[in-house]
Amino acid sequence: MTEIGETETEAKAEPAAATGTATGAGTVTGAGAVSCPFDFSEGLEFDPSLADLMSRGPVSRIRLPYGDEAAWLVTGFEGIRQVTTEARLSRAGVVGRDYPRMTPEPIVSAESVNVLDPPHSTRLRRLASQAFTKRHVERMRPAVAGVAGRLLDAMEEHGPPADLARHLSLPLPEETICELLGVAPADRERLQRCTHQLLATAPDRREAAVAAKRELLAYFRELTEERRRAPGDDLISTLAAAREGDDVLGDQELAVMALTLMLSGNDTATCEISDIVYTLLTRPALLERVRSRPETLPRVLDELLRHIPFRKGVGIPRLATEDVEIAGVTIRQGEYVHVSYLTANRDPARFDDPDALDPDRPATPHMTFGWGNHRCIAVPLAMAELEIAIGMLLARFPGLRLAVPAEELTWDTETIRRFPNELPVAW
Repeated sequence: MTEIGETETEAKAEPAAATGTATGAGTVTGAGAVSCPFDFSEGLEFDPSLADLMSRGPVSRIRLPYGDEAAWLVTGFEGIRQVTTEARLSRAGVVGRDYPRMTPEPIVSAESVNVLDPPHSTRLRRLASQAFTKRHVERMRPAVAGVAGRLLDAMEEHGPPADLARHLSLPLPEETICELLGVAPADRERLQRCTHQLLATAPDRREAAVAAKRELLAYFRELTEERRRAPGDDLISTLAAAREGDDVLGDQELAVMALTLMLSGNDTATCEISDIVYTLLTRPALLERVRSRPETLPRVLDELLRHIPFRKGVGIPRLATEDVEIAGVTIRQGEYVHVSYLTANRDPARFDDPDALDPDRPATPHMTFGWGNHRCIAVPLAMAELEIAIGMLLARFPGLRLAVPAEELTWDTETIRRFPNELPVAW
């Protein structure tokens, strides 16, 4: 999912030729790429610069804040589907390179499933997905509900107005993933601080990000060794027990998987809860629909996930191992390719009237959780967490409303996420 900043005075590039430079919004560099800070953070509006890129073609040439080269950005749904399933475009190929990215320090670790290619990623995903089957997620729901219940108790005791971000959106994903991973309560504040440092985008945060990733990996390596010796009822123990024949996850693979889950829990669910609640509270008809027909919540959540821009920028690129054509543009061997899941979710060739938030839209798979070989394996847990959090919140506070005018809210400008810094609510 991506955002690009633009002003009226910024230059525009010409439409892409099949093998030439491409288009976009922002400052055009000498090499023909468009400088894309991806810093648009005005509420939850769809970035107008991304809309401009989409209107000029399905593939653009861009330059991101960090990294030593430009990259191609694919914005169309079908083009992204091709990129995410194309064997000649390698995630593993970016490891050890100063690849184009949003953060000063690459977030992922070399052993992470996020930067492996098939068959290695297939093996890890097959083993790790055993922890997120319907049966396992159903066993996790009481733990998620328990954390949510405690947090809502505290919010009710605090009384209105209360900052929903501080009382629910921030602590619920953090406490839930720590609870599920079996992280000791005394260690959670330190791990959460490291996670936030790793997600920062400011250039002066690089040293802190490097140290944070090192600390997180060391912690999870030690925790993995403990779970090998004394398994418990937690995700790391479940992952450690996953096997296919004689194949099991190694200690380093388990540690990196735990780090990936920790980052995903903080990066995604935190902003999703606040953004979904904000959207519901600013759309009275949709809010009333969910309140009066709670059984429709899963379907409404799916449409909200498609429609809301939860993040800024792009994620991890792929490297072309040989020439490949994507949406009529030739990607040369050695060039980087990024995709925008956000633009894919607004592609009119995929979704009728894509800019409309329509809970009655026919169910059509979207790309909020990725696609292909790197689609998030923990989607069942993420959906359970959202259904529980939003469902319990609306049932507990039937008169929930914003405590300040929507235009007075301020929005995050320091990380790759999009969410209100505070979300004051009353009931």
